[in-house]
Amino acid sequence: MDEQNGNDIRHTPKDRSDTGNTARDAVIVRTSVIGLAVNLVLAAVKAAVGLGAGSIAVVLDAVNNLTDALSGVITILGAKLSEKEPDKNHPLGYGRIEYLSATLVAFLVLYAGVTALAESVKKMFSPRPAEYSHVSLALIALAVITKLILGRYVGKKGEAVGSASLQASGADALSDAVLSASVLFCAVLRMFAGVSLEAYLGAVIAVFIIRAGIGMIRDTVSEILGRRADPELTRKVKELVCMEEGVEGAYDLTLNNYGPDRNYGSVNIEVPDYTTAVEIDRMTRHIRGRVYHGTGVTLTGIGVYSLNTRDDEAARIRNEITDHVMKREDVLQVYGFNIAPESGEIHFYVVFRFGTDITAQLRQITEELTERYPEYRFRLAPHLDISD
Repeated sequence: MDEQNGNDIRHTPKDRSDTGNTARDAVIVRTSVIGLAVNLVLAAVKAAVGLGAGSIAVVLDAVNNLTDALSGVITILGAKLSEKEPDKNHPLGYGRIEYLSATLVAFLVLYAGVTALAESVKKMFSPRPAEYSHVSLALIALAVITKLILGRYVGKKGEAVGSASLQASGADALSDAVLSASVLFCAVLRMFAGVSLEAYLGAVIAVFIIRAGIGMIRDTVSEILGRRADPELTRKVKELVCMEEGVEGAYDLTLNNYGPDRNYGSVNIEVPDYTTAVEIDRMTRHIRGRVYHGTGVTLTGIGVYSLNTRDDEAARIRNEITDHVMKREDVLQVYGFNIAPESGEIHFYVVFRFGTDITAQLRQITEELTERYPEYRFRLAPHLDISD
């Protein structure tokens, strides 16, 4: 069924994962396997070089590559587990497992940074000059180039498929390349100038790794908690909603993310007060289909509010009140305006900025409007600035 014939389009997590999500998971697994293999080879090479030269820094770099390999395993497991079919306990699927795997990767990056810092500080107080060969220098240089290529490759794949885990792994690989480059620089100084700076440069690089790990943890935890929806996505959804004939405005769009590319949401719309139930039914079906095909967002609910249009006096009051309320700095939107003559009540919604003292604002607005329109009782409902 499609949008053009006016029939509803119902989607489940399974429907959505059959094509795009399956291909996406395949990319994640394939890229992670490549990263896993490269990191295992680099770890073996660096361990051999480090033990042969007696370099703690190189051995530590090898351990860091083993940590990256473990990160790859976690990413693969996360992608596979996220494919699990929805069930009674988790009806919207297991897509958020990817955020948990990305968090584990971030903690591994943080752990690697802290370990590197600790080892570097130890070496400052107990220096043990390493002895490098031309072969060991060449192998370290090759490892730096390999890590740079791997980091860019994994990061771009992560951006292409929207995988936080791959993006975190890519950033980690680039950080490792910088760490390995510092080790190479120290090795060159030690070999040709007799100067040992391994410990000090290692400490500086460790701080950058720790900072990167903290940033990754912050981002992935934010996803798990539920961050503000992407402004570009919310604007697109509202544009598609307002394309429907008869829709006067779209408000209070709420998007809930249940994993990459798995967004479910609700939106409120205004329609003229002469719109029939049959017309509303047709409109909401069309809107759901259009939004899904245009953005991948599944609208699970569409609230409908009537807009006074047949009564000129009601329209005049609505415009006056809207202009008056919108002059407040903390007010972003006014919608759902309705005058009920039989009860003498005026209802509307007010969208406030975060950080606003909503109770005080509502009291002040109600007092001002009651003084201006004493013949009416005002029923204001507050909403927060959930999306752009």
